[in-house]
Amino acid sequence: MRSNQGSQVLGIIGGSGVYDIDGLAGKRWEKVASPFGEPSDEMLCGELDGLPMVFLPRHGRGHRIPPSEINFRANIDALKRLGVTDVVSVSAVGSLREHLHPGMFVIADQFIDRTFAREKSFFGTGMVAHVSMAHPVCSRLGDHLEAAARAAGIETARGGTYLVMEGPQFSSLAESEMYRTWNCDVIGMTNMPEAKLAREAEMCYATVAMVTDYDCWHPHHDDVTVEAIISVLLANAEKARTLVKKLAPLLAHDAAAAGCGCRRALEHALITAPEARDAAMLRRLDAVAGRVINPK
Repeated sequence: MRSNQGSQVLGIIGGSGVYDIDGLAGKRWEKVASPFGEPSDEMLCGELDGLPMVFLPRHGRGHRIPPSEINFRANIDALKRLGVTDVVSVSAVGSLREHLHPGMFVIADQFIDRTFAREKSFFGTGMVAHVSMAHPVCSRLGDHLEAAARAAGIETARGGTYLVMEGPQFSSLAESEMYRTWNCDVIGMTNMPEAKLAREAEMCYATVAMVTDYDCWHPHHDDVTVEAIISVLLANAEKARTLVKKLAPLLAHDAAAAGCGCRRALEHALITAPEARDAAMLRRLDAVAGRVINPK
């Protein structure tokens, strides 16, 4: 595992339409081995405005992997092994609110997890831990994303609840209407358990939800063609790359980053007594929890 020696390393997890990052200096693809299996793809590493950056296409290049088959644990573990400190998730979503129209970005700050077929924790029998998810998004990172979006001229809403469904099918009308009564704002398939795992790995995490359509609740949704959605998706991807370019210098000069509470999420989370901890489990956790399991 690499050490970032206290510096910022930005990790970008790209969703639908975002398979690369422009402008990286020293660009190279690296294969990272993880004890949790194969990540979605190799990692694109480089620097942007002097900020070390790692990009991971969540679905793999060519969009090979459906949401339920993404190895979220391997993805987060691999990013941690490359020294990533801050993770920005870029995800295509449907809107559950009239004012959140296609083409807008939403910097979500809450999640409702409706997934059921995914491994959701690095921990388990032999090493039990419970982290807080009351506030699943890093507000410091969210502040930088909001500032970067404004600087890029991207219409952005700050705050909102992202309903994460299992998929791969989209919602029924009854489900979509139910989620609206829950005060959800956008719906997608990928940010859980990603956000939970980033918290367990003591990484700052924030999401940029890129609206492509109105899900199926909107009375005029049937008028929207696949071609129109793809057009919005591609335009959103271009805006996401611009957002990342604006974000890099803000993070590079963030003196408060090292003191962020996200980076101490495991401080009081480990429950298993030291003498009862499983050695094999501890070896798997060397990257995500090494700071508290094997303190120097």
